[in-house]
Amino acid sequence: MTKTDLSRAFPSLLFVAVLAVTGCGGGSSGSGTTPAKSSFTAGPITSTGPGTVTVKGTSFNVSRASISDDEARARGEGDLKLGMQTQINAGEITTDATGSHCQASSIEISSAIIGPVDAIDTSTRLLVVLGQTIDVLDTTVFDDRFPEGPFSISVGNVLQIFGTLDATTGHYVATRIEPADDAPLFKLRGIVANLNSGARRFTIGGQIISFANLSNSEIPANLANGTEVTVKLQKAKVDGAWVAVEIKTSVRQVAEHNEIELKGRITDVTSPTQFSVAGIPVDASNATFHPGGVTVFWGADVEVEGTVTNGTVIATRVNIGNDDEHGNRHDSKDWNKHKNKKKHENENED
Repeated sequence: MTKTDLSRAFPSLLFVAVLAVTGCGGGSSGSGTTPAKSSFTAGPITSTGPGTVTVKGTSFNVSRASISDDEARARGEGDLKLGMQTQINAGEITTDATGSHCQASSIEISSAIIGPVDAIDTSTRLLVVLGQTIDVLDTTVFDDRFPEGPFSISVGNVLQIFGTLDATTGHYVATRIEPADDAPLFKLRGIVANLNSGARRFTIGGQIISFANLSNSEIPANLANGTEVTVKLQKAKVDGAWVAVEIKTSVRQVAEHNEIELKGRITDVTSPTQFSVAGIPVDASNATFHPGGVTVFWGADVEVEGTVTNGTVIATRVNIGNDDEHGNRHDSKDWNKHKNKKKHENENED
């Protein structure tokens, strides 16, 4: 199997979180009392090889991992494709002369949108899917069923979009696009706005979502404006609104650890010292921030060091990095560049 490597193409797009206990891996100290070091990594697959995938620069052995999608359906190793967004629970990350390695225990594949194409703008290289604007970059991976890349897509096609939301533009940056015409439901992950609990409605990216058909027990207790949620939708609007059949928030739970490192994108901000990274809550009340004077914001890349107590990372240090993870914009408004690239790839395969 030929190894495919797009790791250099994705550095500014990674929706990445890495949880590590002084490293990250499997096994114990041998005494039987020290918890196994572990890791959590979330981001797009940038490379695949025999029995491995690479996410955030680490090569994960997936041969013994349980693999599923965000519908809890079992998947196989062959379903792990370039550009798919993943959440990986794994053992200790070790580094040697050949790079970083880790044994994955479980992998979840998750997409941001499943819905119909409303519009295609070839002059600006944008798609509108389920009312949301999708940025197509030179690094966006298209499923083999789209042999001409974006030129294979028509208005009305149902697509599955893997990618992340750019809070600055309100656009979704696609890392992978697949056809999904047989999807039983639509799906939309985004930020809640205009919540009206009385009318049981809110909006995501301008689209009205009705949750009138859900019972109180089916509505997340922390549903609020500014919360990131994933909503499953009926495939037809009713009275101008999409009808929700399920709403989930993006909060993740992590195990207790005495030493932990968390790297990723901020997905929620309550205050300058209370925020979440890839859905993992962080309390930075007593942390040192670097560089000094910089305030965290939604979508910022950060590195957090600390401990875990009751599912929250108690930070001792917060490093705020690149403030634009979606800075890798296309350098041309002409999609012919993508078409010629796909043609060249096909010729090499022949």
